[in-house]
Amino acid sequence: MSDRPVTLVGVCIDGSDGSALANFYAGLLGWEITANDGDEWFQLRDPDGGVGLNIQQEAGYRPPVWPEKSGEQQKMMHFEVEVVDLDDAVDLALRLGGSEASFQPPDRDQSRIRVMLDPAGHPLCLFLHGE
Repeated sequence: MSDRPVTLVGVCIDGSDGSALANFYAGLLGWEITANDGDEWFQLRDPDGGVGLNIQQEAGYRPPVWPEKSGEQQKMMHFEVEVVDLDDAVDLALRLGGSEASFQPPDRDQSRIRVMLDPAGHPLCLFLHGE
């Protein structure tokens, strides 16, 4: 424990299927699901330490729209995930139930960065190591 009075230990994201979302991120990041309450709440931890990830199933969950559109559900955050091999990471995300976003920002080099959607529709960026 540090001397700081406040320490961020985790981020919680919502989705309509907690199990699918937890298994997606555990597989993508190589993390462990360290706790759960059945199928509505999951805790993932990086085996190397650091900030963890919690997944919470919400019955009324509405996925964000990417790219953002006025009047539609907005994304509130997204993950930036550094990878060693972009094609392998995209393939892994697809096998785990994610999808490639149909919109890729035209000012981004798709050979270096790719916008993906997790099973709950949250966008995440996969980008090559060193970018």
